[in-house]
Amino acid sequence: MTTDANSDYLKINQQSWDKRVGVHIDSDFYDVQGFINGKQVLNDIELSLLGDVKGKKILHLQCHFGQDSLALQQLGAEVVGLDFSPKAIEYAKNLADKMNLNAQFVCADVYSAPTVNQDTFDIVFTSYGTIGWLPDLDKWAKVVRHFLKPNGQFIMAEFHPVLWMYNNEFTEITYDYFKSTPIIEEQSGTYANADSDIKVNDITWNHSLSEVFNALKSNGLMVDSFEEFNYSPYNCFQNMQEIGPNKFVISTIKPQIPMVYALRAIPFKQ
Repeated sequence: MTTDANSDYLKINQQSWDKRVGVHIDSDFYDVQGFINGKQVLNDIELSLLGDVKGKKILHLQCHFGQDSLALQQLGAEVVGLDFSPKAIEYAKNLADKMNLNAQFVCADVYSAPTVNQDTFDIVFTSYGTIGWLPDLDKWAKVVRHFLKPNGQFIMAEFHPVLWMYNNEFTEITYDYFKSTPIIEEQSGTYANADSDIKVNDITWNHSLSEVFNALKSNGLMVDSFEEFNYSPYNCFQNMQEIGPNKFVISTIKPQIPMVYALRAIPFKQ
């Protein structure tokens, strides 16, 4: 695929996710019917940082079709979910109606979020495969800070940047750890259903931990909790092996690498 990544990434990635959502809502990976029937979809990694969310206002950035947003609503939070895929937001609203939940869903990209919502929140939340779709983490962190109340918290669980250095089969290192150029790929299938016949084009960026930390710090946010994990809670990559309930590792990589990190950041005291 030949493209100007800096100008075309948003349109190309939105089209990619519009294609994915139709496959995802019917996949065993997301198990929407199981969720409707009461299955817990949030993981211990993020739940331990979120704590008791009852009565809290939460903004969920890059919420996809809203499953985790609705899970937070079920825990007693007042939730706004935001995503740039119109098809994902349409399904999120339908799922909320089906479950008689009143979470709000807004269609916008992260950088435009302040133009479509003027509220502030107790918690801004994002998780698993989100920031790699964004070229500029300083702009991202500005948005996070914009939405936080003075005593608010930013909670993030994300795949570790070391993962994104490997090729899709995890047999060799292909990409830089530090962001240099965009990663432009054409792919078949999706992480939720590798056998799907959809074909998608993606433009992503690898963001090092230092880039994440410095972007947050430069925008008035202090990381007060940080942890790395040697497993993924999702079976969403090739060559994965289950080592425990909801714990998966890459079987082709020995010794194991960090796969997920999670952090909490709070505004600096004035």
